[in-house]
Amino acid sequence: MKALVFAAGLGTRLRPITDNMPKALVPVAGVPMLERVILKLASQGCDSFVVNVHHFASMIEDFLADKKNFGLPIAISEELAEPLETGGGIKHAAPLLHSEEGRFLVHNADILSTLDTRWFIGNDNPGTLATLLVRDAPADRCLLFDDDMRLTGWTNVKTGEVKSPYLPDYDPSAYHKYSFCGIHIVSEDVFPAMASWPEKFSIIDFYLSMAALRPIKGVIAPADMRLVDIGSQEGLCEAEALAAQENGHLI
Repeated sequence: MKALVFAAGLGTRLRPITDNMPKALVPVAGVPMLERVILKLASQGCDSFVVNVHHFASMIEDFLADKKNFGLPIAISEELAEPLETGGGIKHAAPLLHSEEGRFLVHNADILSTLDTRWFIGNDNPGTLATLLVRDAPADRCLLFDDDMRLTGWTNVKTGEVKSPYLPDYDPSAYHKYSFCGIHIVSEDVFPAMASWPEKFSIIDFYLSMAALRPIKGVIAPADMRLVDIGSQEGLCEAEALAAQENGHLI
């Protein structure tokens, strides 16, 4: 399966580290996150890659060139003017994402986890517009799913804000709340549906707009899966500790 790795983020919460390097090249236990992600995915079911770049784009391109792309097919999707967010990043990379399977995996470069990617790919439903990896874990912002794990909405549990294609007759308390892990498998059917969307947009907003038209399903991550977002100084410290504990059994 082809994989799109998001590496275009500004990494503002990691400053001053990201004043001199892209977030994707921030090391955890001495290994840049982008390297961890690519090698983990390559060992667990992904055979070619697209990496999107913006912040210190040339540093990422030079890094991959120096590593000889780890011996893998890796294409670069350049977002030179500005980062296009998650939905815009997928839309912009469309020419590079086509494959015989008609589906591709999306993974943030700043996510460290013990996920067995082969397990997630094995639980993908090819009839869906997308399959989202979610966790039953506390979060301010949650996706809402019905009993069949079909996406129906989104809520901010702190503010009470709700987004759903079924508004106004929608009761978020009737649905299951899960937090999104930033890892998903996407059908190429999204591309024609994205044609009328702007250059820059959130993939979650897109999914919510499509949820009543096409099935978008959630897959609940194993209860023992560990996941850390290194997008903050606290997360980076947690990731360093996790890397030491797991001794290589993670991204």
